[in-house]
Amino acid sequence: MLNISVIVNTVAVIIGSILGLLGGRLLKDRYRKVFFNVIGILTMGLGIEMFLDTNSVLVVLGSLIIGGALGEALNIEEKIGRLAGNKHDDENFVKGFITASVLFVAGPMTVIGSLKAGLSGENELIFIKSLMDGISSMMLSAALGKGVLLSAAAVYLVQGGLVSLAGVLSFLQDPLYLGDFSGVGGLMLLALGIRLLEIKEIRVGNFLPALILSPVLTWVSLLFT
Repeated sequence: MLNISVIVNTVAVIIGSILGLLGGRLLKDRYRKVFFNVIGILTMGLGIEMFLDTNSVLVVLGSLIIGGALGEALNIEEKIGRLAGNKHDDENFVKGFITASVLFVAGPMTVIGSLKAGLSGENELIFIKSLMDGISSMMLSAALGKGVLLSAAAVYLVQGGLVSLAGVLSFLQDPLYLGDFSGVGGLMLLALGIRLLEIKEIRVGNFLPALILSPVLTWVSLLFT
């Protein structure tokens, strides 16, 4: 958990988020709306790109159905919203936290980079990701607010856990696992883009368990091939 690359990535998100929050206060509402639209479109594009890496549509489908049902039962998104401390801020807080968290941890770069850091001490990939996340967090927090700052905790916990358990989780580097994981994350990003563009209100936070279920269902599917 104290791996230098994980700490650097976490700090990059914190600094980027703070800079974005400070800059966002200077934005007029009409320009903030432009930021919202750009981030929504970009998020949808990234989601489609990630989904194209899917190996098994059935695994992705099963992960989202079961994970979404668990999330609804646990009411994950509402619990995240309570952290805002102000009901007026709940909606943007949740959007900011979920969008940033999925964007920063649901891609293959997170998995491969963290496992490399844990197995061989190769931190370069996570350092590159840190720069990308820092810039992204600045843009996201300018538009979506303080929820993006909390995503630093998700980055630290997820990547720190992967680094610490790299010896056990090294199988996740297999393209089959990475593809399905990216597919789940991609559809979640696509749903977030739809939500940000106000096309349809989708409680994407309740689908977070799907990211954990994805490698489990991929493993199960391999037993029958």
